[in-house]
Amino acid sequence: MGLLSKKDSKLILDPLADDNPITIQVLGICSALAITAQLKASIVMAISVLFVLGVGNVVISLMRNIIPSKIRIIVQLIVVATLVIIVDQVLKAFAYELSKELSVFIGLIITNCIIMGRFEAFALGNGPWRSFLDGIGNAAGYGVILIIVGFFRELLGSGTLLGFKVLGDPIAKTGLYSIGYENNGFMLLSPMALIIVGLIIWVQRSRNKALIEEN
Repeated sequence: MGLLSKKDSKLILDPLADDNPITIQVLGICSALAITAQLKASIVMAISVLFVLGVGNVVISLMRNIIPSKIRIIVQLIVVATLVIIVDQVLKAFAYELSKELSVFIGLIITNCIIMGRFEAFALGNGPWRSFLDGIGNAAGYGVILIIVGFFRELLGSGTLLGFKVLGDPIAKTGLYSIGYENNGFMLLSPMALIIVGLIIWVQRSRNKALIEEN
């Protein structure tokens, strides 16, 4: 990746593929269920986690030598809660309607296992630059899955993408609908998010047999 060493590049690229936090580590599944009925909400959540995890990893890394081990979890929670409050206030200021739609789910970023996991597993033991790359990589891996799930759930569940009608428009007032699409809202049900994630996992393991667990 140009200016990055091979080792640093892996911090960004691995979570996008063979070490994805959702499909491989099975973390952050709640978000895939909760907010992926709309593509816009999925994108905003992905960007929010990108900011929180990227900045949070750097902050924890900078503080790693002065945080008493007994209170490190409390410090991590304070850091992530502060960053989530910033995200929430920015959304309320610039995208109020969307912030209402996401409501409590933005606050639940605080409990996202991916964030606390990267703080513990990486930021506490590495420098700011590598911690930043690790945060960006894992957040991007998380965000890609959310966006894929949100894309298919909104397209097939509402016939729209980003709120714009894509499927189901009448053709020349004939009463017929494009591509034979008829919305029944089935894809908007939460279990469909798990089914789509399951299909992504299946495709991923079909392409890379090394990811298949041996019995």
